[in-house]
Amino acid sequence: MDLITFKNTQGPIKARYAGEAEEALLTLKAAGAADDSAVLCKVETGRGLAVAGIHPKCGGTGLELCSGDMLLEALVACAGVSMRAAAAVLDIPVRSIKVSAEGDVDLRGTLGISDDVPVGFKEIRLAFEVDADASRAQLDQLAELTDKYCVVFQTIQGRPTTSVSISRSQP
Repeated sequence: MDLITFKNTQGPIKARYAGEAEEALLTLKAAGAADDSAVLCKVETGRGLAVAGIHPKCGGTGLELCSGDMLLEALVACAGVSMRAAAAVLDIPVRSIKVSAEGDVDLRGTLGISDDVPVGFKEIRLAFEVDADASRAQLDQLAELTDKYCVVFQTIQGRPTTSVSISRSQP
């Protein structure tokens, strides 16, 4: 979507949600299946199946996607879109934005080797390289707004309430 269309589309949406809070609620969904003898999960995406497996450093083949990489990829996608949207709203002319994310995982937690090592990322670093005729203050404002409004980044930082359920398949 081009920037002008984006700005023209978002205004009425914001006004509607400001007046009708229940309209702003959105439930996103993802689904997958781990239904064969291989240690993998086929995840349905808007563009086809993504096949996730175990990272090679945990015994996987490396042929499948790593879910940790997929998390970082989702962060990069969300942060890039969020920064581009912030630049559009602030009328900061940006030629390009390069986004990268990297994270550190101590695999002893994931592999159950050490109970005192947490499972998951210990640290995630998000970086931007912005090509724009913008002041340092404008770049700082873009970073601040991206941090504030990037759904994936805020979710990672905020630790949402989570739950797990399990049921038997019906024949």
